[in-house]
Amino acid sequence: MPMGDKYGTHRVIEPVGAMPQTAQKIDNDMSKLYDNEILVDVVALNVDSASFTQIEEEAGGDVERIKQIILGIVASRGKQQNPVTGSGGMLIGTVARIGSALAGRDLKVGDKIASLVSLSLTPLKIEKIIAVHKDIDRVEVKAQAILFESGIYAKLPSDMDEGLALAALDVAGAPAQTAKLVKPGDSVLVLGAGGKSGLLCCYEAMKRVGPTGRVVAYIHSERSRKVIQELGLAHEIVQGDATKPVELLGKVLPANKGREFDLSINCVNIQGTEMAAILPVRDGGIVYFFSMATSFTRAALGAEGIGKDVTMIIGNGYTKDHAEITLWELRENPALRRLFETQYVK
Repeated sequence: MPMGDKYGTHRVIEPVGAMPQTAQKIDNDMSKLYDNEILVDVVALNVDSASFTQIEEEAGGDVERIKQIILGIVASRGKQQNPVTGSGGMLIGTVARIGSALAGRDLKVGDKIASLVSLSLTPLKIEKIIAVHKDIDRVEVKAQAILFESGIYAKLPSDMDEGLALAALDVAGAPAQTAKLVKPGDSVLVLGAGGKSGLLCCYEAMKRVGPTGRVVAYIHSERSRKVIQELGLAHEIVQGDATKPVELLGKVLPANKGREFDLSINCVNIQGTEMAAILPVRDGGIVYFFSMATSFTRAALGAEGIGKDVTMIIGNGYTKDHAEITLWELRENPALRRLFETQYVK
């Protein structure tokens, strides 16, 4: 086969000229492999949390209906991109074929890998959905996918279970960005602290703030409190509804000794929490939106509307060395690793 575009635009069907992520439909014909593509035999999809939550709600929690919705999305789009949230997820699988132009990479047929690019741009064809694990947003499949030349991936580590690695790599951008953003002495608010990304961000923030800093974990369910307390992932834990920003403000400022925060990190997987992340942050502070449920419009106009001069960062799922940073967190903290093994490994 000839060379394709390194970013995958040769697979775009409509609209012409779009990038694969923004395209409404891409070519998922697995019988043809361009010289700069990698074919993967897929065994599992970790669907983005915001996307899976929306699909589960649409399906009324019914597993068979969830399967049909996912199959329908892939059949119509050629990729797993939720039409409501726009987000995808990631996959794990085994390298089946490598295009001749990529033969020099540190990769061989048979290697087990996790994709570090979103399913929202990855050509995917599902033959069968084997199981749906609603509690961890994971779907076991018999499927194939294509990684483009620009697509990043991680070889699955030999020192941990595949499911454990997948759970961590699925949200690798969040703790790695946290490691870059948090400075000694900072006060940090983590919204959605009880989920995968929230727990990892809390852990990284606690490492970075040092003895003079402060980390406040905001949780929706009280069941997360015990876990965060036992693992020492925050100085204070506050429970409430992140869709109610004024109520949240009244709870989290006392937990930060009455001061506004230097940084907030939003890991909540539902819509309407932008102002909860913006309101408690001081002028000149940083708001990091990792959640794919974030609306740029609500965030931008909301900050303007209350006169907040804050730097807002979109949760890019990739930052340099994010896979290594996130996996290392599990290696250096046995208690956190055991928690992930208990909750996210099937």
